[in-house]
Amino acid sequence: MGKKKGKDKGGNEKKGAKTFKTKCSQCHTVEEGGAHKQGPNLHGFYGSQSGQAGGYSYTAANKESGVVWQDKTLFDYLENPKKYIKGTKMVFAGIKKADERKNLIAYLKNSTKG
Repeated sequence: MGKKKGKDKGGNEKKGAKTFKTKCSQCHTVEEGGAHKQGPNLHGFYGSQSGQAGGYSYTAANKESGVVWQDKTLFDYLENPKKYIKGTKMVFAGIKKADERKNLIAYLKNSTKG
């Protein structure tokens, strides 16, 4: 009793795609073989360690963070990237709304599968 069914399971992928388009696509691509922009291509990043995409110039802070990209780490990182990995060059201020972050993570998990 009292628990909302399915609410904590994850986000809405369709809403996450909209968030990606408006807040992330200026700097990132998700498709296999996609170009690096100001930020790296994200294809295959889920489940891997930060700072590992070939051909992208990461900061030492990113490469040495030891962060493995999963739901929890992405949820925390996307709220405030510069606070989560001090020294990252990601200039994005973050997404404060928890539901919006969950939706984006749902989209990224599916759209970046390797």
